[in-house]
Amino acid sequence: MIGQRGLVGFLALAWMLSCSVAQADSREQIESKSGAALGELRGFAPGVEKLLRDARGVLVFPDLVRMGFGTGGQYGEGALLIGGEPVAYYATTSARHELPKGALRSAKVILFMTDDALVSFRNTVNWQVGVHGEVELVETEGKAVRPAREEHPVLALGFSDLGLMQGMDFRGNTINRIAR
Repeated sequence: MIGQRGLVGFLALAWMLSCSVAQADSREQIESKSGAALGELRGFAPGVEKLLRDARGVLVFPDLVRMGFGTGGQYGEGALLIGGEPVAYYATTSARHELPKGALRSAKVILFMTDDALVSFRNTVNWQVGVHGEVELVETEGKAVRPAREEHPVLALGFSDLGLMQGMDFRGNTINRIAR
């Protein structure tokens, strides 16, 4: 049986949780943040413009947040852009990674370079990097970018508010469509 102290503790916890309910971003917020993130990416690496133009679909997670419970990890919401227009909204979860010193946030962009890769992604529930599709990181040198393998169907870049992040690990990222 719960004692009086236990009941008070439970009620205090319930009150704190009810006061700090996080709200998901709206479509407009996701679209606005995604556009801003792509603009930021273009500023860090102008060479990415050709890849963005050639991609059949661009999935942008503009603001990944760290989750502090359990073993940690990241969560983010983003938009799939086709022809520069948002067509669907997604959420991603991934293992924890460290931000560069002084960085406040990170973002990820996944480029579907072929129609087959895009269709496969859109038709898979619980799409996981390394299980349902391999992702090739785009290599960067200064402001120049290039895929390690030119013909890879899915490319990815990671960046923070300080610039491009080399070697960001996408393995195990799970991506699911969300309603907005």
